[in-house]
Amino acid sequence: MNKHELTRSEIPKSLFQDVRSILADARQRAYAAVNFIMVEAYWKIGRRIVKEEQGGKGRAEYGAYLIKELSRNLGEEFGRGFSVANLKNFRQFYTAFPDFEKGYALRSELTWTHYRLIMRLENEKAREWYIEEAATQRWSTRQLERNINSFYYDRILSSGKQADVKASSARPISDDFIKDPYVLEFLGIPEIADTSEQQIETAIINHLQRFLLELGKGFSFVGRQFRISTETSHFYIDLAFYNYLLKCFVLIDLKTTKLTHQDIGQMDMYVRMFDELKRIEGDNPTIGIILCTSKDETIVHYSVLNESRQLFASKYMLYLPTEEELQRELERERRLIEERQQSGDYSEQDSD
Repeated sequence: MNKHELTRSEIPKSLFQDVRSILADARQRAYAAVNFIMVEAYWKIGRRIVKEEQGGKGRAEYGAYLIKELSRNLGEEFGRGFSVANLKNFRQFYTAFPDFEKGYALRSELTWTHYRLIMRLENEKAREWYIEEAATQRWSTRQLERNINSFYYDRILSSGKQADVKASSARPISDDFIKDPYVLEFLGIPEIADTSEQQIETAIINHLQRFLLELGKGFSFVGRQFRISTETSHFYIDLAFYNYLLKCFVLIDLKTTKLTHQDIGQMDMYVRMFDELKRIEGDNPTIGIILCTSKDETIVHYSVLNESRQLFASKYMLYLPTEEELQRELERERRLIEERQQSGDYSEQDSD
């Protein structure tokens, strides 16, 4: 057979696959490089506009005129993409992140859409946190938007005793990974529905990837209705996970009712059993989370939840809360945390 008789089907599959992978990788890196360069250009345009506005008289009127005329001139030479609205976005981009050239670098993992979502946040610490998390966790723009709309940062902040939320920690502790409330609107379960624990569990399994995103960093799924056996009995845990950052198992018990002391006792038993029967050398103590519809502050205060760094109870919401609803929840959690601190029971979990 001469070379003219060769067809694509006769080319070694490994050769074709390797070359295709090389080209696909090159295209992706080229796209990322172009995206980064354009994001950097938008920031520089915003900086230049701000500097020009600051030098003008009657800043508000001059600024409006400046952007309108700049948009017209850029449109004539470069075409679409430089509308008045876009130029205002570039200006806001710079004012939200004025220190990019002072060590706080642009993240090449993030697109312009990522930055547009983040720069609208008023809280500077929240903006910095979302940039770090979106970049390191490779959040899509849809995931980022959902996390912002569900107040992801605020819910993590409410669950810990620290003044700030650290996106990355050399010594992670369980408080940094527990949120209250958990927002599960993606399950598609109506809030008014008479829902069983099994239905919620099934919905979580059907939307496991999104549930893992809501849980946070480092979680991997271990099992559903995970059986743990003693010499006399079998017990079944709704959902079992492992967190490779905390280096421990995380057990979740689902409740469609208000938290009770029986729920706390049951989870305490599960955690103790898991530590004794499943935990291996190198693992940190098991964590148990009870997801319930509401919590009684008195039960929380007078139960083992008040002093244990292995047991947590969090409310879940089947819809995206309004800012007012979330603020009420966060304020309630802060009161509980302050009570723990004042009683001296709120100590760090030793993750060594």
